[in-house]
Parts: sequence; C-alpha cells; structure tokens
Amino acid sequence: MKYTRTLIFALLVILVAACTERKATTVGSDPEVEKRIGELISRMTLSEKIGQMNQVSAGGDISNYADALRRGQIGSILNEVDPVKINEFQRICVEESRLGIPLLVARDVIHGFHTIFPIPLGLAATFDPELVSEGARIASLEATAQGIRWTFSPMLDIARDPRWGRIAEGSGEDTWLDARMAEAMVRGYQGETLDTTSMAACIKHFVGYGAAEGGRDYNSTFLTERQLRNVYLPPFEAAVKAGAMTLMTSFNDNDGVPSTGNTFILKDILRGEWGFDGLVVTDWNSMGEMIPHGFGTDRKDVAEKAVKAGVDMDMMTFGFISHLEELVAAGSVKESVIDEAVRNILRIKFLLGLFEHPYVDVERGEAVQYAEAHLEAARRSAEESAILLRNDGILPLDPGRIRTILVTGPMADAPHDQLGTWSFDGQKAHTVTPLQALRERFPGKVVYVPGLAYSREKRERFDDVVATARRADVVLAFLGEEAILSGEAHSLADLNLIGSQSALLAALRSAGKPVVATVMAGRPLTIERDLPNCNAVLYSFHPGTMGGPALANLISGDVNPSGKCPVTFLRTVGQAPMYYSHNMTGRPYNGEKLLSEIEAEAGQTSLGNTSYYLDYGACPLFPFGYGLSYTTFSYSDIRLDSQSYPVDGTVNISFKLSNTGDREGTEVVQVYVRDVVGSVTRPVKELKAFERVTLKAGESRTLQLKVAVAELAFWGLDGVKKVEPGDFQLWVAGDSASGEPVAFKVK
Repeated sequence: MKYTRTLIFALLVILVAACTERKATTVGSDPEVEKRIGELISRMTLSEKIGQMNQVSAGGDISNYADALRRGQIGSILNEVDPVKINEFQRICVEESRLGIPLLVARDVIHGFHTIFPIPLGLAATFDPELVSEGARIASLEATAQGIRWTFSPMLDIARDPRWGRIAEGSGEDTWLDARMAEAMVRGYQGETLDTTSMAACIKHFVGYGAAEGGRDYNSTFLTERQLRNVYLPPFEAAVKAGAMTLMTSFNDNDGVPSTGNTFILKDILRGEWGFDGLVVTDWNSMGEMIPHGFGTDRKDVAEKAVKAGVDMDMMTFGFISHLEELVAAGSVKESVIDEAVRNILRIKFLLGLFEHPYVDVERGEAVQYAEAHLEAARRSAEESAILLRNDGILPLDPGRIRTILVTGPMADAPHDQLGTWSFDGQKAHTVTPLQALRERFPGKVVYVPGLAYSREKRERFDDVVATARRADVVLAFLGEEAILSGEAHSLADLNLIGSQSALLAALRSAGKPVVATVMAGRPLTIERDLPNCNAVLYSFHPGTMGGPALANLISGDVNPSGKCPVTFLRTVGQAPMYYSHNMTGRPYNGEKLLSEIEAEAGQTSLGNTSYYLDYGACPLFPFGYGLSYTTFSYSDIRLDSQSYPVDGTVNISFKLSNTGDREGTEVVQVYVRDVVGSVTRPVKELKAFERVTLKAGESRTLQLKVAVAELAFWGLDGVKKVEPGDFQLWVAGDSASGEPVAFKVK
C-alpha cells in the first residue's frame, strides 16, 4: 500500500515550534512564568478571574460565544476541531478582550487524533512504552496543528472488571504497567520540551473510578486508603513526576465522598504530598452531579465544596461562573482561593506558549494529518498489540498452500468499529480494514461473505457462508464488538460474543475447514465457549486506522505476534472481578473438587476446601501477561546477584532466554515479586519489571534486569510507605502464571 503523506510535514511543525521550547520537567519550574502570572492576576477583576475557571463545550455559531469571550468569561473551550473557528475564538480573546488572555482549547484525543492508534487497552498489550509514547507524540502533532492544546488523556484507572465499558480506555489491571504507560503517554503528548507541538496531558480519573461497583459506570467505589495508596494512586503519582500538566476528577464517590469535592485526595495527597501545581478540572458536570449524589443541595453549594476541595476549572456545570462571585462577596470563599486556581490555569497557558503563539497555520495543519510516518507507527502499534491466544499450527498462513480464503464476520469490513471508542476525529475514508488489506496481501484468493452485517445481528442459518467455507482452504472470521458497545456509559453484564457470532463460528466449523478467529473488541470477552470452534485465535483490542494491514501482516506471518494480555481473560462473567495480583488468602487454591464429588459428600463441611468456584474453578481462561508467538521461548539459569539486599539496594537478575523455534520472535520478559510476610496481607505476585526482547530462530542470550528494592515498598499497617524486611520470591517468566520462584531476603 502506498501513502501520499510523508514525515516532512511533521518535521516542519517541529522546526517551526523550536523557537518556543521550554523544558518539560515540573509544571511550575519557570520563575519568569510565575512573575508574569502574578502581574497578570494583579490586573484581573474577580469576574475575569472566575471566567478563567469556566470551560464550555463549543457548538453552533461563533457568535454564540463572542460576547462571553470578549468579557473574559471563558477560560477554555472543548470539542471544537475546526482550526479556522479556533483561530477566530483566539482572535476575539487576544485582540478584543480587555486582558488578551488566550483560550486553552481541549479535545478528547484518547488514542490518536486523525491517525487512530489501538485503544489504550490495546496499547498496553504491547508492553512497549516507547512505541506508546511515539503514538502520543503523533497524536499531539496532529491535534496541535489544528489548534488543540489540551487532551483529556491518559486514563489511569486500574480496571479489574471487564463489565466496565471504560476498561477500553486504560491500561488494564496492573499498577506497574499502568504507571509505565502513564509516563510514556505524558512524555508523548507534552514532548521532551514544551513548544507549539505540545499538548497538555490530563491524567484521569482521580481516583478509583475503575473500581465502580458491579462494573456499572458512574457507580460508587469502596476503596480503603491503603488500597488507594498501594494500587490506584501510584500511576497518578508516576504521571505527576513525569510532568503531567493537568488532572481530572472522577465521577464516582469513594466511601461516600465524590472525588470532585474530596479535599483529602485533591489537597492533602495531590497538592500536599506530591506537590502538584498543575490545573485540576472536573469531569463533564461532575461538580453538578454531586447534587444527585446527595453531597450538596444545589449548584451554589457544590461550587463552594468543589473550589474549596481544590478544583480549578469547571467543565460544563457553570457552577463557578454562576456563583463564585457571590460566594466571595459573602465571605464563604476567600478570593485567595480563586487566585490560586487562576494561577494554576494561567501557568498552563504560559508554559504552552499560547500568549506568544495563539494561532495555528491552517494549511500546514491539514498537511500534517495522516503523514506516512504516522500511519506506519499506527500499523506497528496494532501489530504489537495483537495477542495470539491459540494456534494449532494453522497460523501463519502458507501462501503456497492456500488457494482460496473465506473472509467473513461483522468486523471484517467495519472501518468505524475498528477505530474503537473515543475516536471522534478518525475518518472511515482513511481506515484500512482487514478485508481491504487481505485482498492486497493475497490477490485473487479472497472471497468475502459477511455472514453478519454487524456484531449484534441475530440470524438463524448460515447456509451461504458454510457453502463458501467448504470451497475454501481456510476461513478467517472477524468477530467482536462494535465500537459503541464499549467505552464510557457502555457497561455490559454479558461478555460473550454478542448476537449470533458464536453460532456463525459453530456453523463455519461444521464446514470442516480450518477456522481462524480474530476478535476485535474494547474489552476481554468471555470466549471460552468459542475456542472449540477455532484452530487459532488472534485478539485485537480495537486496532485503529491501520488495523487491517497489521492483522494481515500477522496472519500471513510477515510479522510475528508479540502482544500480551494487559488484563485477565475470564472464563465466565461470574468470575469478575478476577485479577492476578489478588491478596494471599488463608485457604489458597490447591486443586478443586468436581461437583459430582461434592454431591457425594455426607453433609456440609468446609474441611479441605480452598478458594475457588465449584463450577468454574479458580483459574481464568488466559492469565495476565499471556500471549503466544509463532516461535517458542524458554527461560533458564535464573540467578540473583545476592541472597540478601539492603532496603536501598538493587536486585540484579540474570537469566538465559532462548528462542527454541524456527522463526525470529519477540518475547515480553516479565518479572514478578511476592512479599512473603507483611504487616498486612500482600498480593500473591506483583509485576515489577518487563522488557521486550527479540531473538533470531535458535538464538540464546543471557540477559540482565534490575529491580530496585525501593520498588517493593508498600503502605503497611502503620500507614507509612516503606520496604518491610523479610523473605521475598521472584519469578522471571512469559506471563503471570508461569515460572518457578527464586528466593531472596531484604535486611
């Protein structure tokens, strides 16, 4: 496939931006910027200050906002992507308002702007932070070229319940992996230096939102402070240390306190312990939603609670703009609180260079979209994100032995759906589907029969598909979820393949030909019932613009799969939530009795039983970190450089990794650690390091990885984060359920 766009356009944007570079370390690290902020605030009226705290969603005619912009009553606009309109908004603010303060223009650029990358859950499956950072940089190049300088990403919610639709938008179930992806995306969006191609990252949702009860979006969470600190807060802290410029509060209440009004997390932890001096924004109307939460009586009440808790900007509640002035006049809110919020907002605008460069070059902005280098990075990301879950040897396809390929299924040619959730600006015309790519990769060999028009369709018979399958050498079935079935507000109670997709697979199997299923979805579906009808299964979390070429390369063997599960795959939805790093229990699983054995027992007894389900056991379908390759790998000679380490030491690990197959391949090496005895119960395993390693066929290599002992610290019984001396175990393996432990001590 040939592309007309080239990297030169992106390079032009970078060169033009070079004159305004600022080092992207901590948010408020520039004394000159702080001086300019102070001078500007001293000239602002209270009304103008509060205006900076007001964010509105664009829509309709520019004249609808012109008067408010001239009066300085809007500090930020979201959901405008037309650079001509954005320039006009900025012109009104800069040239017609009293103080000339530019707007901060925002958009949900979640996994790409025009060039759409795999959904974040798919990006996490790459275990490749550098590639993820590259994708975020590309998203920033495309978005900032059209005037968007603020994205509401990355989402750092630990998600351990696949019923929750927004599991698609994060990095899965693991704290360590999530933190590494957080750092990578912040670096990518904002750049190593702040310039006109930098887009302020917004880490969200603070905090615990992914633990919504029952997997139902917007629901309550009940996380203890220790859970928050050990599991849910570390990715946010990592992102803050990486220089994240903004943060968004979450919809949920935790233990009865909505996040938008939670002083403990926003002031004590975020501002106090971490020293964050960036901008804190509400989620869409999350301030107003504290009223139905029962946490406030009316919009005035919740505006007071939110600003006192540490919120700087209100997204679409209009509580600040409507009530803060009277709250200050009444003495309920000090003007110094307003000043601090405005300082945090202006800091972002100064650091992004908006005062010097409020406008964008519309023509150049168009040219940078879908650059060839952007499409190539999106393809590589989709390739690395795909997980080979099963393969009896049918993959990769042998072109010399394949004459006819049946392509079928509702996701085979669904350009909008393969883009996934939160891909507002991705365009179907630029999206390459598996059908398109396979026709190019196997010219003259592909026969297409949809089978199902869309994933939810129900159909009784598949005679036409089966008849074609009988004449084919292999069947490639593309199944999964439409984009609308995952993401925000799209929770599910049933995680099986929806509609008649399982029936389609069974019908295809009856044709007697090999069936390769590729599942494209926004969450890990429960596909155990479908495995007997598949010779091979590739799982591709909605792969984005270049998903088709990526999957064609994987199926043909031009690329060897290397993706790993960023979340546990369940056998049935009744196992949810299930995750690998659960706490050790007093009756750990050590085997299970069949239901028939239980029925034969005399009377009720718990003796000899352990923690598992009578009908589905204790194990998932596929564990966290799992993923196959077209080759095989073995681990041996796992050694530590010492048997005992001080609390400020480093565990140096050496091991031999061998490619024992006949193809070059990439293994994601994973290091897990268990703290055997703690002041509180500890997880059975925790990921503490990973690395992608590529080996040629038959190659062996001795490798070294390091784990700082400080990474073993946790918040214990005394409420202090520290490493507790004692016994530890360490695994080096290809997934969370493999390998043998090596023991060591911390003194």
